[in-house]
Amino acid sequence: MIDDRDPLEPDDELDDHDFGEDDEAPEPTVTIEISGLSLYTQHGVTEAEREIGQRLVIDVAFELSDCDAMVTDRIEDTVDYAEVCEQVALAAQERSYKTLERLCGSIADRLMERYGAESVRVKAAKPEPPIPLPVDEVSVEVWRET
Repeated sequence: MIDDRDPLEPDDELDDHDFGEDDEAPEPTVTIEISGLSLYTQHGVTEAEREIGQRLVIDVAFELSDCDAMVTDRIEDTVDYAEVCEQVALAAQERSYKTLERLCGSIADRLMERYGAESVRVKAAKPEPPIPLPVDEVSVEVWRET
């Protein structure tokens, strides 16, 4: 059977939403993203990397389903971006890890716990990696979901 309805015309057979009687509309989700946070850290496989240190560039994104600022437009009802940066810096600088995977996991855990995030993505990049071939950067990305 061919559907000859005009796709640009409203469908009279559908209600205002496609949810059944018992279904609820999905809650809106807010994604908070911070890109390019540059930190001096002591992470790396070699002892020299951990002793001398190096710059890492960190990107984070996390989703919140409960963000009152969408309705209230009040600063106190949203996430303080500066505080997020401070939390990332603390996680990245309070101890040394050999792998970027572990570092990203530690940052993700902190953000999920502190902000009640439903999912978190953390990327850590080394712009000047200590490898003998020319590359722009190396990076690791970790994604976690509740």
